[in-house]
Amino acid sequence: MRKNIVAGNWKMNNDLDASIELVHELILATDDIEIGNTRIVVAPTFVNLQKVREISAGSRIEVAAQNMHQESNGAFTGEISSEMLLNIEVNDVILGHSERREYFNETDEVLAKKASKAIENEMNIIFCFGEQLQDRKSGNHFKIVENQLKKGLFHLTAKEFGFVVLAYEPVWAIGTGETASPEQAQEMHAFIRGLFADKYGKEISEEISILYGGSVKPNNAKEIFSKPDVDGGLIGGAALKVDDFLAIIKAF
Repeated sequence: MRKNIVAGNWKMNNDLDASIELVHELILATDDIEIGNTRIVVAPTFVNLQKVREISAGSRIEVAAQNMHQESNGAFTGEISSEMLLNIEVNDVILGHSERREYFNETDEVLAKKASKAIENEMNIIFCFGEQLQDRKSGNHFKIVENQLKKGLFHLTAKEFGFVVLAYEPVWAIGTGETASPEQAQEMHAFIRGLFADKYGKEISEEISILYGGSVKPNNAKEIFSKPDVDGGLIGGAALKVDDFLAIIKAF
């Protein structure tokens, strides 16, 4: 049975004090609610990862990194390896976020190497992908998503997909206040699940969780999450406010 997941990407927000305060509040807020089959994940900035991980140990809050390098070590100034993350007991990582693709020129080929490296070390991946506004307007959005998935992930074996969660991000709906309609989200998620069924079989496609990442808020989460192929959300701004993030979690 695939998991429901609500993952908060804190991006380049919150210093150490703010991160400590936020995770403490989240732990208290989620301690006595019924979350059932739902995983709760937060992704602080690198410099706060270890402290947030230590504080959240034993709670319902899981901790992920926002990125990692595809090599284990070397002359890669400013980068972080999977082995470094594992050493501080961070076992989850977000890969391929649209901001990494757009602002840091991460290609599908680089992301394929990152995915392989993470899985080699038995790390869990939230793998992001999605189309730009011009792709949606031109009707090319399905092809863009298909290419990103095939180039970034389809080199993996069926067994390795046990480490993978997918996150569909319509880039035109990130930080813009725009949101794909629940019907648009479901349409794309069903398409994605169909791609995996064709490549790896129906059993794999039904087991993999597919998150929606595009301006999910308390007032739209329940309707989006109600769609049969939407298994949760990768949350940006709303994840920085305890009440909003908790409301999104409760949308399940």
